[in-house]
Amino acid sequence: MDRLVNFSGQPFHFIGIGGIGMSALAYVLAECHLPVSGSDLRVTNITRRLESVGAHIFLEQEPNNLNFFQSAEIMQDLAPKCSTVNLASDNQTRLIPQIICSTAINSSNSEYRAAVALGYPIFHRSDLLAALMYNYKSIAVAGTHGKTTTSSLIGYLLLEAELDPTIVVGGEVDAWQGNARVGQGAYLVAEADESDGSLVKLAATIGVITNIELDHPDHYHSLDQVIDTFQTFAKQCQTIVACIDCQQVTKEIQPDITYSVNLASGADYSVDQVEYKPDGTTARVWEREQILGNIHVPLLGEHNLSNALAAIAVARKIGVDWQTITQGMNKFSGAKRRFELKGQVNSIRFVDDYAHHPSEIKATLRAARLQVQAGDRVVAIFQPHRYSRVQTFLKEFAQAFTEADLVIVTDIYSAGETNVVGMTGEKLTQAIAQHHPQVIYQPTLEGVSKFLRETLRPGDLALFLGAGNLNSIIPSLMESYHLISH
Repeated sequence: MDRLVNFSGQPFHFIGIGGIGMSALAYVLAECHLPVSGSDLRVTNITRRLESVGAHIFLEQEPNNLNFFQSAEIMQDLAPKCSTVNLASDNQTRLIPQIICSTAINSSNSEYRAAVALGYPIFHRSDLLAALMYNYKSIAVAGTHGKTTTSSLIGYLLLEAELDPTIVVGGEVDAWQGNARVGQGAYLVAEADESDGSLVKLAATIGVITNIELDHPDHYHSLDQVIDTFQTFAKQCQTIVACIDCQQVTKEIQPDITYSVNLASGADYSVDQVEYKPDGTTARVWEREQILGNIHVPLLGEHNLSNALAAIAVARKIGVDWQTITQGMNKFSGAKRRFELKGQVNSIRFVDDYAHHPSEIKATLRAARLQVQAGDRVVAIFQPHRYSRVQTFLKEFAQAFTEADLVIVTDIYSAGETNVVGMTGEKLTQAIAQHHPQVIYQPTLEGVSKFLRETLRPGDLALFLGAGNLNSIIPSLMESYHLISH
């Protein structure tokens, strides 16, 4: 990074501001009264929230957007805030925006090309997050799975402890009405993404590693490369909290504080007397050789108990008392798209979950099984995400759906990726069918909706799985059942 991010008033312009990671950072800047603009292709709840705190949103990505801060009216409003300006050839002061991009933005984007041609400072979103973290006691949550739930839960416990944290996560949380909040306290809790390798830019006061797997074959060629990324991150953090239930963590990371759902593991934080119930999980928590007490977490499954232990370990590290932890745990409702109940119609429950990796799917289906009575069905509707991921993990995907009674597979959501491997949703369906007796291929979302209207029955739990746009059909599908039931 040749230039440093400037927080003294120079404007920020986000190309693709509506993304879940980009928007969280934009929200923090806007709430700190810094000038923020950004472009995206559609209006969403996220872009509306950004506008409500003063960000200017363009609904098209074009070079002229970069001129927003150079109009006389805007300059008059913002110039007193800005210490970094540039003198134009016409001797009028111009406010040069700092351009923020994610890995999804490249030279095919006309707005990005224009910023390059103009010589504007361009930063990856991870550069901005790293610069923000430098100004706080930072808690960065990394790992292949569980980042959003764990970082949200840590943030919530700090809120309950009245530490007034700033929070930047990769999902929307009701407790702070979005994917970010700005506090006046010393702590910043952030979700730390490894998908594009940018995790190596982050240096946290406390780093958390939930697990390590290969999940992004579009960026990493091997698990060893993923491990290298996490090892670099670990070395740059003052304290590492990590889950030793993960074999790769045990072998490749030397954590300062450990946690495990297995009491015999010898971890610093562990549990026994565990009960997985339809309304959540209860367990007795140990801190080394001492019993802290019992917790109830209204989240399902072993994977979420592990996430809760990570949050407990961090909270104890920074001095949060046990009563505050247990009260916070009991009230935490989770992040959106993490086993999120969208509603129940005609005794059919509609649940949305972000799971898109085989390990995540298996864990989520195990949690779903806890929710259904004998004789009722778990109906898994899966939208595969990225051709490279499906190709790399075809065998694992094929065996991931054993806890579902019926599986519906759509075509693959490309996420902008070119299908150079010739993978299709139909091929994945055929692979799953070798291990599961009830698998249906419905390539389009319209076809999925029609099939579900004809197939779902009272008592079913309809679980929509994937990181793409599959969940967009849930409202209309629920509405159709409302019409039928009336």
